[in-house]
Amino acid sequence: MVNGAAVVLVYALFVVLASTLGQDGSFKLILAPSIWQCCYLVLLAASLNLVLGFMGQLSLGHCGFMAIGAYTAALMSLAFQRAGVYDDKSGAVFIVILFLCILCAGLLAALFGVLVGIPALRLKGDYLAIITLGFGLIIENVINNLPFAGQNGLAEGSAAASLYATGLGFGSADRVAYLWAGVGVTVVCVALMFMFIRSKYGRAVRAIRDDEIAASASGINTGYYKVLTFAFSAFFAGVAGALYACCNASLSTASFSFTNGSILNSTFVVVMVVLGGMGSLTGSVISAVIMFILNYQIANGAWVGALPGFIRGVFTYPMLVYAVVLIIIIMFRPKGIFGTYEFSILRTPGEIVRKLKGAGKKKAKAEGKEAAAQ
Repeated sequence: MVNGAAVVLVYALFVVLASTLGQDGSFKLILAPSIWQCCYLVLLAASLNLVLGFMGQLSLGHCGFMAIGAYTAALMSLAFQRAGVYDDKSGAVFIVILFLCILCAGLLAALFGVLVGIPALRLKGDYLAIITLGFGLIIENVINNLPFAGQNGLAEGSAAASLYATGLGFGSADRVAYLWAGVGVTVVCVALMFMFIRSKYGRAVRAIRDDEIAASASGINTGYYKVLTFAFSAFFAGVAGALYACCNASLSTASFSFTNGSILNSTFVVVMVVLGGMGSLTGSVISAVIMFILNYQIANGAWVGALPGFIRGVFTYPMLVYAVVLIIIIMFRPKGIFGTYEFSILRTPGEIVRKLKGAGKKKAKAEGKEAAAQ
């Protein structure tokens, strides 16, 4: 309760500051888009961590679920607009449609998560990675050939470029106006993931990761929990896709391709999870922000131009920089920045009492051993 109240307070403060600073040019053009991007990267990294870190299964098709969510939300918003449900991006009607599109994006991605998870999760390790990688490539090609999805994306075909004009694609002013929605959705989703991991379902998933045979012998339905976790992870990847559709003027499947050079592909999502710590949602949140800042500074940082020639040349290859960062982390922090640690804003009175009792018992044992030795 105390942690929840603190999060609500911080969120309210953020909304007030955003409305106050919204008219500032740098906030509108730089900071607001950056926060939107951090939101969907956080959801991507944290949701993959459910499968990779907590369940111990390697998935390389996570951006496929994001693509499903992005196109679902964008096409739904266009359908509502063309049906005359709303005319502009303001008012209660548009807010309801916005959240409905985000929810439906997550649900459809979760449905595909179940359909992919039932056969795929019978496999393990490299075989599962190959299956999920193939799923991501299939999704990209299917969307490319759907006439109602614009074939090559919402920039072409029957959907036209109206995503920016009338759909979820927000301009600079709309990104500021609805920033509270993007951050709010992210906070709620991360909270739901924390609740899932700390519930009996999360304990069962961790048991499967540690020893699947022992978990099955203990009465845990391993197949059910695997598919449930995979669908849960896909749901939040779909929500991340909807947020991506909100903060971009147009959509193209190239953005979700396994081979694209940005941080928005399945490989770099895995890097974010490993960097933060497999088994730590806190680590995923922090590492997603770190990767975004690193990527932004490499692309736009004035300090890069001031570096010596050879070093400046290295920064023209962002993938090389990401690889070096990951190698350094693995060498000096093999379990990632946070490992399995979860950050708590405030400790509840019960937790404080238990910690004090535990410290008292440890101190008493140490004194007893010391006395026995003397």
